[in-house]
Amino acid sequence: MQHLDHDRLVFLALGESEADNGESTHLDTCTHCRAELATLERVAALGTETQGLADLPDPPEHVWQDIIAQVGAAEAGASPTGSGRRQVPGQADATSVERVDDTTTGATVTRLDPARRSRRGSGWSRWAATAVTAAAAAAVGVVGTVSVLRPDDPTPAPPQVVVASAPLAAYGSTPPAAKGDARVLQNGQLHLHVANLPRVPGYYEVWLINPTTMEMFSVGTLGGGSDALLPLPPNVDLASYSVVDVSAEQYDNNTRHSGDSLLRGTLTG
Repeated sequence: MQHLDHDRLVFLALGESEADNGESTHLDTCTHCRAELATLERVAALGTETQGLADLPDPPEHVWQDIIAQVGAAEAGASPTGSGRRQVPGQADATSVERVDDTTTGATVTRLDPARRSRRGSGWSRWAATAVTAAAAAAVGVVGTVSVLRPDDPTPAPPQVVVASAPLAAYGSTPPAAKGDARVLQNGQLHLHVANLPRVPGYYEVWLINPTTMEMFSVGTLGGGSDALLPLPPNVDLASYSVVDVSAEQYDNNTRHSGDSLLRGTLTG
């Protein structure tokens, strides 16, 4: 049985999005994913419960050292006892960043190299995945604590407000099971959740399109997970660039839209 992606479970636990029908069905039948989600939800709840506390002491130094050691060991692919190191099959060694000047908005968009691969592949051992989960959970708790201890801002930051959203449906010859949703957050980020995208030899890229002029610009690329947070240019006009498009692209050094759109939807506020 293929389990739900860990990053997706984190989004669900934090309430960033809701489970779709397929995910709900999987959670009903998979005790492993249901238990992992419950654990993450408990961690998120603990962070929320600390919002009324004040003058908390700093975490002990050994807590930070333990987190750093576990994450470092997971990155290196070593055993928990430090007895050796192995290369994760198919793991990329570096990440490239490309900055593109957009002629339609005047903004400079930073894009990650889509060839970057996830480090959570099948070559990871169970303990390494557990270590990363523990570190992520600890980080969630630390974030909640920091929001309390800041003397200049005693009020916890409210949840991000959604200023516009769009359901994404299969486009053209894309299988109808493909779908997703897009949400523009008040902090200037675009949150995408996609499901059932067809496999492509290249990568997926996200665009905003002006349906009147068909001018467009790239927002960024999707990784291997089903969720992504992408920064929007600060001066983007969402009233004009209202169509969200997910395309299949090739590794051909061509920054233009391939013409192969997989999902599309129109933002409404």
